[in-house]
Amino acid sequence: MSAVYINSASCISVQDTLNDNILQNLTVKNSSNIIKAIEPNYKEFIPPAMIRRMSKTVKMSSVASHHALKEAGIEKPDAIIVGTGMGCSQDSEKFLKNVIDNHEEFLTPTFFIQSTHNTVAGQIALGLQCHAYNFTYVNTSSSLEFSLLDAQLQINDGEAENVLVGSTDEQTDRTMELYCLNNTIKKETDLPADYLHTTTNGVIWGEGASFFVIGKDKTENSYAKLKNIQISNKVELNEVKDFIQNFLVQNNLSTHDIDAVILGFSGDAQSDMYYTKAMELFPDSAQLYYKHLSGEFNTASGFSTFMACHILKEQQIPEVMMINSEKKENIKNILLYNHLGGDDHSLVLLEKA
Repeated sequence: MSAVYINSASCISVQDTLNDNILQNLTVKNSSNIIKAIEPNYKEFIPPAMIRRMSKTVKMSSVASHHALKEAGIEKPDAIIVGTGMGCSQDSEKFLKNVIDNHEEFLTPTFFIQSTHNTVAGQIALGLQCHAYNFTYVNTSSSLEFSLLDAQLQINDGEAENVLVGSTDEQTDRTMELYCLNNTIKKETDLPADYLHTTTNGVIWGEGASFFVIGKDKTENSYAKLKNIQISNKVELNEVKDFIQNFLVQNNLSTHDIDAVILGFSGDAQSDMYYTKAMELFPDSAQLYYKHLSGEFNTASGFSTFMACHILKEQQIPEVMMINSEKKENIKNILLYNHLGGDDHSLVLLEKA
């Protein structure tokens, strides 16, 4: 499959990623077990009457997609593809609460209509009056990767030239309570979290929205070349090295060709072993991690893709992301490896544009 280009990148996260000098202003978030996104002033982008009816994930996605399209200089993309793990879970919770409170009678359909996972892609299309291909992927932690893969196929098949691809997930009170009860989220007593040398299970939960314009052609603003993606639902611990090496061989690369590898260390002792295994393959590469900056959530890989784009474009690696002391003068190839709780493993290969 032919490579495509990432021509713009926009992100709303627990960092101030909408502003300039992103790589210089990153701060570690390890002292609270649930961290919220820094939201922009939505009134600048969305009419006030509409804001009231939008859930947080729709609002974040509307603004992030607006920035991505504006940066790429595109008014209407040829396709809109969004990946999400939880969808519009705030509206889902409101609807279910209404069902219980009203004893399943006299329900307004609004929250139900707005609670579907494809609401985000639909609302973006409505705002742009875009009637093109519109698709939503719900594949837990590999939702963004499936979306990027689809965009690459659309462009390679000649169906599209510029595709808006995004990932988004929000927090909701009830879901966070349940995650605390089943120990998905770290206990308060285990904070501050040590992401690289943790002995406790559970993660710090974040949220955010990342949007990219994937194009057929390279532009002046291109961040990176999207070379290839591999996704596997299950990978055993003893298969991690083969999983990565086979992927690199497919792309005519060896581990020595990877200038930086971005690993999804989440602070969960049980599932972080996969990343520790992967590190052994790249002693000569810059080894980076990012979930101490973004938190863990279904589409946290959107944040790492955003950071990788900036690292390739600006040719500098933030100290706060570094695991080892390896520094590269010229960063050409970056490999991103992510999973969620040991499932849905993904590899994304990016090259300097």
